[in-house]
Amino acid sequence: MPDIVVLCGSAHPAFAQAMCAALGVPLSPTDIKRFSNDCLWVQIGENCRQRDVYVVQPLVEPTQEHLMELLLILDAARGASAAQVTAVIPHYAYARSDKKDASRISIAGRLVADMLTTAGADRVLTMTLHAPQVHGFFSVPVDHLTAIGELADHFRGRDLTDTVVVSPDLGNAKTATQFARLLGLPVAAGSKQRMADDRVVIDAIVGDVAGKRAIVLDDEIATGGSIIELLERLGEQGCPEAAIACTHGLFAGKAVPRLQNHPLVSEVVTTDTVPPPDADWPQLTVRSVAPLFAEAISRIHGGESISSMFDGVDPTHGPPQPQLPFGTVG
Repeated sequence: MPDIVVLCGSAHPAFAQAMCAALGVPLSPTDIKRFSNDCLWVQIGENCRQRDVYVVQPLVEPTQEHLMELLLILDAARGASAAQVTAVIPHYAYARSDKKDASRISIAGRLVADMLTTAGADRVLTMTLHAPQVHGFFSVPVDHLTAIGELADHFRGRDLTDTVVVSPDLGNAKTATQFARLLGLPVAAGSKQRMADDRVVIDAIVGDVAGKRAIVLDDEIATGGSIIELLERLGEQGCPEAAIACTHGLFAGKAVPRLQNHPLVSEVVTTDTVPPPDADWPQLTVRSVAPLFAEAISRIHGGESISSMFDGVDPTHGPPQPQLPFGTVG
C-alpha cells in the first residue's frame, strides 16, 4: 500500500512495529527532540504529500508528554499536505473524564478530542473507550474497535464448567454479557461506588458466583483497586478462583504485586494497547491486537466497513441481539 504512511511517537513503538508488520508497510521515521527550554520538536522523515497518514500513539504515562507528541506529529502531517490524517490511539486515557460529576471541573475527554481535531486529525481509530459517550466528543469520524473477541479466544477450548463471567460494575455489564455469550457462560456484576480515583466500594454482587470459578472482565486496570475489592466480595460468596481479563492493562502503582499476591487470582490476560509492565509476572498473558488495528487501517484506506469486523462480537455492531438476564447462559 504505497499511499499509506504510518508514524508513531515514543509511547509504544513496539505496537506500531507489530501493526506495520501485519499491515505490510514500513514504519516511517519520526524525529522527536527536546529544546533547552523543555519544548518538544518533531520532524517527519517521510514524504506525506497527498498520502493517507496514520499516527500511532496510546496516551500512557507520562500522558501529557505523549499527548503533546501526538499533537505535534498530527500538525506536522497536516502541514506536509497529507490527504488524510488518522490519529491511532489504542488507549485514550482521557476517556475517564467523560462528565461533570463535581462543580467547576473540566470535561477533559471532550477537551482533548477538540485538541486532536484542531491539531489535524481527520479521523480517530481507538479501542474500548472507558465510556461510550466519549465517541460523541469528536467532530470527526471515530472507528471504535473492541478486544472482547481476542480476549474470549484466550479462554476457548478450556473446560469452563462451573465458570461465570463477572463485571466489576453494572456500567460494564453489557460488554460482560456479550463476552459471556461468546463463551456460553452465565454473567454476574458488582454494584460499585467510586469513592476516589484509587478507592472503590463494592457492596453486592448481582448473580450467582457461589462455588464457581470467575472470569473478571474489565475495560481497564490501573491501580487494581476495583479488582481487589471485587475479589474480596467473590471470596466471601464462595468463589474459589478468578482469572482477570482486561483490554488496557496499565497496572499502575502497586497493581502488579497486589494481583500477583492475591490468593484468588489464577491468571491475568490483557492486550498490547499499552506497554506491558516491566516485571517478572508468569501469570500475565499479553495478546496482541495489532493485527486488528492493521485490518481496520486497511479497511479505512480501502473505504470498506469497519463494523463488519465485529458482527456478533461487539454489542454496538452487527444485528441487534436479545440481552441475557444476570445468571443465565448465553
